[in-house]
Amino acid sequence: MTREQADQILREWTKTEALLRHARSVELVMRALARRYGENEDQWGLAGLLHDADYEAFPDEHPNRIVGRLRELEEEELAYAISAHYTKWGHPQRSLMDKALLAADELTGFVGAASLVRPEGLTGMKPKSVIKKLKDKAFARKVDRDEIRIGAEQLGIELRELVELIIDTLREHKDELGLPG
Repeated sequence: MTREQADQILREWTKTEALLRHARSVELVMRALARRYGENEDQWGLAGLLHDADYEAFPDEHPNRIVGRLRELEEEELAYAISAHYTKWGHPQRSLMDKALLAADELTGFVGAASLVRPEGLTGMKPKSVIKKLKDKAFARKVDRDEIRIGAEQLGIELRELVELIIDTLREHKDELGLPG
């Protein structure tokens, strides 16, 4: 599957700028993780781009619609990674890509949200401040902190290191993503 094909599927079902930005953010973080682990950046990026593609149009069926569509296109590796990007769905994370998507999804959204409440945005943001913010259950309360912890553990990366990678990635693309700082 090409990135253009994936983007077409994403935009067919996703219309809001916020969710499109989240998809792009997770794509960028997945590409950075692929570089870190010496894996296929394009494939990992597609998993990040498409992981929530059906969420807006079919919230009660998420992620079954995108998983089904990918299986129809014989993209089993992508389909499985997306089916396993939330532990409570009962699909174990088998591959490194599966684990990376679990680790990237919630935390990428959280770091982006944290940047929005800082006067300087991503500029000067440190992992320590993000980790401290994670302890504030009132902030970004929909973010599942257990998923963040489990994702980092399964990927075998220290949470501080993962947060730093995400901050650096988002900072590098802040203008495109509409993030401050």
